[in-house]
Amino acid sequence: MQKKEFKLLPNPGIMSSPVYIGGEQPNLLDSKIIKLNSNENPFGPSKSAMEALGNSFDLINNYPSSSHEKLRKAISKIYKIDFENITCGAGSDELISFICQCFCSPNDEVVYTEHGFAMYRISASLRGAIPIKAKETNRFADVDNILKKCNNKTKIVFLANPNNPTGTFIDDSKIKYLLDKLSDNILMVIDGAYAEYIENFDAGLSLVNNHNNLIILRTFSKIYGLAALRVGWSYSSSWIAKIINQVRGPFNISSPAIAAAVAAVLDVDYTRDCLVENLKNREWLSRELKDLRLRITDSKANFLLVDFNSENQANKAFSFLKNQNIYVRKVTDYGLSKSLRITVGTNDECKLVKKNIQKFLELDNGL
Repeated sequence: MQKKEFKLLPNPGIMSSPVYIGGEQPNLLDSKIIKLNSNENPFGPSKSAMEALGNSFDLINNYPSSSHEKLRKAISKIYKIDFENITCGAGSDELISFICQCFCSPNDEVVYTEHGFAMYRISASLRGAIPIKAKETNRFADVDNILKKCNNKTKIVFLANPNNPTGTFIDDSKIKYLLDKLSDNILMVIDGAYAEYIENFDAGLSLVNNHNNLIILRTFSKIYGLAALRVGWSYSSSWIAKIINQVRGPFNISSPAIAAAVAAVLDVDYTRDCLVENLKNREWLSRELKDLRLRITDSKANFLLVDFNSENQANKAFSFLKNQNIYVRKVTDYGLSKSLRITVGTNDECKLVKKNIQKFLELDNGL
């Protein structure tokens, strides 16, 4: 019997959209592995978060909270914002997807910066929308270039601040300028995944009350050390929060993830310790690599973008480090073929990174 021709087709944009490729996931049970390719917190979550996680397993037979009220109130307490306007997702990736689902249709346009996080263009493409790249200036977001790319087809502007993979950051005056110039019918999304790595920085939370077209994204995957549990949140006007909750699944975050996130966000002393340690190690590693005559982009996050002389040299450095069990990230898919992104690890890990890059350069220059 002849097989019937398959005629069922997916929605526009799905098959032509790129697929996100994360950093390589080595066997972490191998104690020799130093994983510095996904911008995770090398110190892990706080003890209170781990205790809350363990205690949550007693109720594993029950569905999790659909409203996430306890988590939203904990976030509200620490960040001093209205818990009613907080929406929680399985990582900020899910919220990015929700935003595109809610506000994009085929052939709409979504603006992102030249080296912006890949999920912006991927999520837009999956909805059949057209990702539009706004050129950066020296790897910094250029608000005038963003505004030039906006027109009557533009539905969303995505801006990561600090940005991944560059680590660059623009100040509040430029954000306010962008919001004031942007049309009210264009949604502005500021992704603050790395905001906690900047002292006394709210990543735009204080601007939401004056801008109904603004969404702020945050995550528990970075400084809070809960990447495997997938927890993120957004802050917006009540109307936008209501729209996003229309498409959000009722049980999109597990009870263990909620429990750990509540404890993590309330443990402000531990968060502060991670911020201070990251700053110290980041500045040390940056200075050391600059002394090796490598170009380092000024980073405000928990990673460094390191430039080599050529794509070939960057690839060789990547392989050399991997052979020493140090996993870093290629960023060719971000248009940065001569660069490697290196998560700031512990003090000992940073010393090993410096030592091995120095050894690589000595061997490479001697060839």
